[in-house]
Amino acid sequence: QVQLVESGGGLVQAGGSLRLFCIVSVDTFRFNNMKWHRQAPGKEREFVAAVIRSGSTHYADSVKGRFTISRDNVKSTLYLQMNNLKLDDTAVYYCSADRLGDNYRYWGQGTQVTVSS
Repeated sequence: QVQLVESGGGLVQAGGSLRLFCIVSVDTFRFNNMKWHRQAPGKEREFVAAVIRSGSTHYADSVKGRFTISRDNVKSTLYLQMNNLKLDDTAVYYCSADRLGDNYRYWGQGTQVTVSS
C-alpha cells in the first residue's frame, strides 16, 4: 500500500526557513512527477513545486528563488527547502506522487506551516 507522510512543518517567523519531508512507503522510482502543493485557509489548493523523475524541477512564480524541491529515490523521500518565508506562505502543505504509466496521484495528509510577523 502506498503511503505518503509529510513532516517538518511548524511555526516560524517571517524571513526564516523550514524543511519539509515527505516519506513514501514504496520505491519512488515507480513515480514520475512528485510535487508539493499548499492550501491556505479559505483558498483552493495550489501548486508549489514539482520534480520530475529525470530530476528537472518546476516552481510556482510565488516561490521561485526561495523554495527548492528535491527527491532522494534511495531514501524514498521528497523534500521542500523553504527559505525567506513570508506571511503568505502560511498553509497546509501536501506532497503528491504520480504513478508511472497511468499518472494516478497519491496524496499525503498534509503538514501545517505557519509564518508569523
